[in-house]
Formats: sequence, C-alpha cells, structure tokens
Amino acid sequence: MGDPTAQPQPPPITTLTLLQPSGKKKNKPGRVLRVFRNVFRSFPIIAPTCRFPALPGGGGLPDIRISAGTRVTGTLFGYRKGRVSFSIQENPRTLPTAVVELAMQTQVLQKEMGVGMVRIALECEKRAERVEELLEEPLWTMFCNGKKSGYAVKREASDEDLQVMELLRAVSMGAGVLPGRSEAEGPDGEMAYMRAHFDRVIGSKDSETLYMVSPDGNTGPELSIFFVRLG
Repeated sequence: MGDPTAQPQPPPITTLTLLQPSGKKKNKPGRVLRVFRNVFRSFPIIAPTCRFPALPGGGGLPDIRISAGTRVTGTLFGYRKGRVSFSIQENPRTLPTAVVELAMQTQVLQKEMGVGMVRIALECEKRAERVEELLEEPLWTMFCNGKKSGYAVKREASDEDLQVMELLRAVSMGAGVLPGRSEAEGPDGEMAYMRAHFDRVIGSKDSETLYMVSPDGNTGPELSIFFVRLG
C-alpha cells in the first residue's frame, strides 16, 4: 500500500516533443495582443490578505513604450494556493529558455489581474562573479505594483514544468485550468494557467521588460514584468 500522506501528481508525459529554442531573434512584432482579464475573472477568487497599492510615480522603473522588440511566449501557471511560476519560451513548441518562480500565490495574481494593470519588478544586485545574461541571475527581489512581496527564484525547468508546457504545446494564447491534484484537494489542486505573447524589450545588458499590450494600444500594458540588475 502506498504512502497515504503522499500528494498525487499528474501522470508523467511519456514523450516530450518540445524543441530546442533556436536562439535567433525574430522579426518586429506585429499587431498588439489581446489580454485575458475577463478569463481570469471567471476563476474562483479567494481574496488576498493584503492589497497592493498602485505603483507611485512609476516606482522608479523606466516607462518604455514599445517600438520594437522580440516576440516571445510567456506562461503564468501554478496551483491556486501555491506560488505562481513564469515560463518564457521562444514559441509554444520550444523548451523554456527561463522559468522564474514568483513571490506570489496564483490566486493573488488572479485577483490583481481581475482588478487592473499589474506591474511586476524583479531586481537583483550585481555580483562579484560576472553573469553575462540578465535572465541567468538566480535570485530576485520582487515588487508587485510598488510593494515588495518577497524573493523570486530563477530555476531549471522541472519535470512538472515541462509537462505543463507539453500539455499547452498547441495553445498560443489563452487561460484555463489543467488537471493536477484536484481529486485530492478540490479546486485548490487545479493547475491554473495564462499564456500570452509578450514583447521583449531590452534596454541594456542590465534591464529588460516583457510587455503584454492592450488590444487598443492606448491604455498601456495590462501586465508588465521588469528585470533590473542594480549596482
């Protein structure tokens, strides 16, 4: 008989068909992207214990307007009462180029996305040992809409991460839930996800931003994720 305390996991993927990213830059992005606020509002929401205030005065972050950049696929996913992870892919059919575990519960992000614009800033200090690629930094201080929320961690893609990306291989944009531990934990055991195209704008070797842009192009990004290396 198995261990009664063990948490059931989704069945393993027998074949992984995701491809290695090419590493080549894509052409300029075309039309702006559709966002998923209404879809996130359809999820059951548990109110967070605190509210994130608006980012005062931009919070010192560069307010860059998108003129050109690289188009990537970004996926936010996680169990409702677990921390949300952010996967960056060249496209939905490739292996992740980076996975960052954010300092925020999935249900809190759902709430924030349902209310309005979300700005996530990830900051790190320059280290003595030189790290060439910004997204190779292992640890980030995270701010959401101007309030510090903890530490985000860049990690290697786990088997479960790869399983999620494989299940979403045919999805270019959308939001919903995937089977997870729901049989044991009910709705809290469902894996929620949101996938979109993001415009990646590189300001310098120490700053870059991923923008998900509103369809009308006038109200600014619905979701912005800033990566900044300080010092």
